[in-house]
Amino acid sequence: RWLPALRRRCDVAGKRLSGTGLAAEGRVLRAVLYVYHHRLLRHRPYLALQQVEQCLKRLWKMNLLGCIETLAELIPKKSTSQAHAECLVPSQPMLETVALKVLGACKLILRLLDCCCKAFLLSVKHLCSEEFILLNTVASGLLSRLWFVIQYRCVLQSLMSLYGMLLTSLHLVSETQQMPYIKGFTFPSDISNFLGVNISYEVKKQKARMLTTKKPTSWLKKLFPAMPEAVSEVGKTRNSVTCTSAVNNCSVPCSVDIGEPVL
Repeated sequence: RWLPALRRRCDVAGKRLSGTGLAAEGRVLRAVLYVYHHRLLRHRPYLALQQVEQCLKRLWKMNLLGCIETLAELIPKKSTSQAHAECLVPSQPMLETVALKVLGACKLILRLLDCCCKAFLLSVKHLCSEEFILLNTVASGLLSRLWFVIQYRCVLQSLMSLYGMLLTSLHLVSETQQMPYIKGFTFPSDISNFLGVNISYEVKKQKARMLTTKKPTSWLKKLFPAMPEAVSEVGKTRNSVTCTSAVNNCSVPCSVDIGEPVL
């Protein structure tokens, strides 16, 4: 009875991890770090971005998705209706390996969310100080999207549900044939206690911190002044001379980070 449920949990967790959002945001993050590597080696938001990138790199290096897909392939697709029928099931070493990787991935995703929150707050803080405006604008948008992708796709929740089914399967398989592979470690019965935090409360707290942060609106108004009412309607020709003079007369100097204004 538990084989179809385990397969469904594997499929859900695999789809969450293989989504295009995590991979796309990871590529953008690596590109941003590559561009600013020799310019901002001691910049605090840049160092915080490096921590986020390290968490993502470790998450992909552990090959959790490959292990989950391999486990799903070992589970028979059709369940037999006979009470005493025999079927092949994943071995205890395989279940222990996947369960251990799921535990590590959950810890790593919690660390990733915390690093995203801290880096986002640092980026907004330096935006308010009008430092490295281009980098911090890109970083704040990138970090908020990455944080949202993990929460919206319920990556952590799907892994926690998978671990609960893996633990049930591990107990049933070990009762049939004892083949312990990982020794000296006791798999926790409650993954929430193992992680040490209340997931829903932690997510709500991080979201509140990110939403209540001081918004850098003052320098945005200086860089992008309001358009005149005569040219604000859609479809009318814009007055390029007025826009150019408004940008040139702004009090914020055009540093190397912003670049020259494009007419």
